[in-house]
Amino acid sequence: MTHRLIRGGHVLCMDDIGTEGELDVRLRGGVIDEIGPNLAPGDADLVNAEGCLVTPGLVNTHHHMFQSLTRAVPAGQDALLFGWLQALYPIWGRMTPDDIRLSAQLACAELALSGCSMSSDHLYLFPNGSRLEDSIEGASEIGIRFLATRGAMSIGESKGGLPPDALVEDEGAILADSARVVEAFHDPSDAAMVQVGLAPCSPFSVSRELMRDAALLAREKGVRLHTHLAENEEDIAYSEANFGCRPGQYAEELGWVGEDVWHAHCVKLDSSEIDLFAHTKTGVAHCPCSNCRLGSGIAPVRAMRDAGVPVGLGVDGSASNDAGNLVAEARVALLMARVRDGADAMPAREALRIATRGGAEVLGRGSHLGQIRRGFRADLAVWDMSTIQSAGNWDRAALLLAGPTRVRDLFVEGRVVVKGGELAQADARAIAAQASKATARLMRAE
Repeated sequence: MTHRLIRGGHVLCMDDIGTEGELDVRLRGGVIDEIGPNLAPGDADLVNAEGCLVTPGLVNTHHHMFQSLTRAVPAGQDALLFGWLQALYPIWGRMTPDDIRLSAQLACAELALSGCSMSSDHLYLFPNGSRLEDSIEGASEIGIRFLATRGAMSIGESKGGLPPDALVEDEGAILADSARVVEAFHDPSDAAMVQVGLAPCSPFSVSRELMRDAALLAREKGVRLHTHLAENEEDIAYSEANFGCRPGQYAEELGWVGEDVWHAHCVKLDSSEIDLFAHTKTGVAHCPCSNCRLGSGIAPVRAMRDAGVPVGLGVDGSASNDAGNLVAEARVALLMARVRDGADAMPAREALRIATRGGAEVLGRGSHLGQIRRGFRADLAVWDMSTIQSAGNWDRAALLLAGPTRVRDLFVEGRVVVKGGELAQADARAIAAQASKATARLMRAE
């Protein structure tokens, strides 16, 4: 068998003209080779998609995968952002390289089962000898595309920062290791399974100098930039008190706007900051569940989209979301937009577009990911719409209104990552068992 043919599904292409309908999709050599009705099978490996919805693979633009071993920690369950961080920093400081690898494996497994074909990860602390490649190794065992961002914290409590001193790094060492991991792991090609970006954690955990130097290094190396910005009122107050300006102005002054930059959350952007991001094509990772969980507010996604800001979707860390289900996250994004701006503020297809094509564009891969389109990479999700969860559904393409939250099949680069609702390249039960043991060890150390 030389190629794969997905046959008989309702295909939602997410292309510029809104193509959808009963179509077949041929995958060959890692790309989408042909789309159309009743394609000749030839010697294809047939995938029967009758009664299913076929979409581009979902793209997750913001995650802290190391947090997957610290879900629902009691001390942080009812805290706002800064208090939540202070409760969890000591626990994260006990993690080992094996924990970092396992947490990435667990997070990517959960994402894949929710239809996600690509995820970024923001790893900004490296306890007990951990390195970025620990997370890359864990993610590779699942089979989804991975954008590993080399995060950092450099200002500890003794210098007025939020993190404990034990979790911060020397800024020279941060920049040296950032250059190392880009050179070792970043693949700039369209077919890349692993890419690297630079991601100082936040304006309240690194210096102005590191923010500027990281931007210069990223542009020298040709990689993307990522950080947290304008997440809640505490964030705004910190920026005004310490920098004398709002977060958007701070970002602009340090070179943190442009098509190669995306910021997480942006819940509290004002109209001038939205205009700045739209003009510069600076991306936003919208994380509605985490924003709700931490009481940060509802991001102005409708205003961002209308202005032309690139917006993708992020599950954020599992310690502030407690889940990493991307299609469920997309449903919450739809609902929260309607809570903020009315029932017509976010159609189901638009929310799904943000979770697919929008995410690919935010991560700099919109020219070859996020659409079911000839010549694009073969990343597709097949959703079984015949289950009890979708029974009675009049519109299969409105997946976020009445559809499953677990994918039936997932293909990445044309390879099977999920088949029949189960991981194809890893043992989900074994991963869960290992994660339970690691979590129990972290709890005993309290």
